[in-house]
Amino acid sequence: MRGLCLWWVQLENYSDMRNLNLDDTIAAIATGLGEAGIGIVRISGKDALAVADKIFVAKGGKKPPVFKSYTVHYGWITNGAAEIIDEVLLTVMCAPRSYTKEDVVEISCHGGMISIRRVLDLVLANGARLARPGEFTQRAFLNGRIDLAQAEAVLDIIRAKSDIALKIGMEQLRGALSTRLNKIRKKLLGALSILEANIDFPEEEIGAANLEETGEKLKEVNDAIKDILDTAGHGRILREGINAVICGKPNAGKSSLLNAILKQERSIVTPIAGTTRDTIEEIIDIKGIPVRFVDTAGILEPRDLIEKKAVQRSKKYIDSADLVILLFDASKKLSPQDTLLMGRLKNKQTLAVINKIDLEQKIEKQKIKQKFNPVIEISAKKIKNINLIEDAIAQLVYHGKVSPKETVLVSNLRHIEAIGKTQEFVAGALNSLDNKLSLEFIAQDIKDALLYLDEVLGRHFSEDLLDRIFDDFCIGK
Repeated sequence: MRGLCLWWVQLENYSDMRNLNLDDTIAAIATGLGEAGIGIVRISGKDALAVADKIFVAKGGKKPPVFKSYTVHYGWITNGAAEIIDEVLLTVMCAPRSYTKEDVVEISCHGGMISIRRVLDLVLANGARLARPGEFTQRAFLNGRIDLAQAEAVLDIIRAKSDIALKIGMEQLRGALSTRLNKIRKKLLGALSILEANIDFPEEEIGAANLEETGEKLKEVNDAIKDILDTAGHGRILREGINAVICGKPNAGKSSLLNAILKQERSIVTPIAGTTRDTIEEIIDIKGIPVRFVDTAGILEPRDLIEKKAVQRSKKYIDSADLVILLFDASKKLSPQDTLLMGRLKNKQTLAVINKIDLEQKIEKQKIKQKFNPVIEISAKKIKNINLIEDAIAQLVYHGKVSPKETVLVSNLRHIEAIGKTQEFVAGALNSLDNKLSLEFIAQDIKDALLYLDEVLGRHFSEDLLDRIFDDFCIGK
């Protein structure tokens, strides 16, 4: 089919693919490595309860295979030689009402690296195999509990860098995006059924009313897809954030500004120019936008090899930044370095900030305002007007076009590309309809549109596609 280069397979055939056996019982550490109060070892599969039975001794003497679903049991993990490995809580979730729709056992043990590793080793030695990255979520998808878009939302939730990104991920996991796409899919199928009925029975010519109905359905689909894609830019920003680089001449107050934004002493501040000799990075949530701030070394003539490297790195960060915060020292007139930076940043998204307004003013503000809009005046030392920077960043990102409260956004690049392809084929079908081309051409465009839509939902998928998606997950999810 036109535009398709992937080897597509049906969901029911995927269990036959290489390196995947849904009959295996899998296990992994589901919590982060390192010292913690609790660590969890997760087991999923038809033998999950049997594996637990070999290593778990309940205080009351009952055996895991007789435990009811959604119950928690106190006891000990032993190695079969009367050695107690850890004191634990064992949680049972029986199929099909579990994360994977399989029998699931979770062992909550002490969160030390040695204790949790020994528990996992025992689980693996008694019939389970180590799960691959994302395999628990992959099984939830393959077993029909969630669709592919919802499966990807799990990773978005784990990686969320702001409250809004978390909310968007949760809405997608609950099926908000999938619901919208399924409504579009239903309309496409309706249009296709009209066309195919007339292709199969050519003796009954398609009427003008049917053609008009088909065109209306396709226009509705095109508008609905456009509404989704219009949120793509903002969705990706809320999901991935932006890189904001603070630059300016030495001693303009870049490190003080970073500390003021972060509300903590992150950068060393001294009256000596050139104190910052390397980049410093921190992420902060600004009105729902994850912003990675980079405090760069001042752009100056380097005094040694270290400063030369630092200046080179600063220039590299500026070139790749989504937003540059250009800082000026209000207590001094514009220097050649200020002028150089102003010229260099004329084609970058730049927020001009005049610092040190608590001191005697000497800077030529009008020259800055002729080059940049907005221009914000602050005192990083006195923590004055810092909120104006946050407001300006939000305004530059949102452009007043999308509300931070909007939660049904498309943010995944794979989704954006596939939905974009869907729109291309819908537009092609509309064009063919307007030009009164053969019904076969129109039907083929609709079929191709459906294939790309189904790629997002996981109704059709390739082995390589699933590998790419789930390889990004951690092993325990």
